[in-house]
Amino acid sequence: MHKILMACIVFSMAGCSNKAVYDNIQHNNRRECNTVPPAQYEACIERSNKSYEEYKREREAVVEEE
Repeated sequence: MHKILMACIVFSMAGCSNKAVYDNIQHNNRRECNTVPPAQYEACIERSNKSYEEYKREREAVVEEE
């Protein structure tokens, strides 16, 4: 629920670029990694370290397939 609320706030802010929104969400995801058990920390950080450019390439590839 917390992530959804943060995403809504971020998306509602006027003038934010897609990259800024993505970066903010990733930052919040990394902060959330501090709350997971130590055994899950590395995997959590790995999931939240994807660059915007990499995310955008992957997203465009999926959209093109449809």
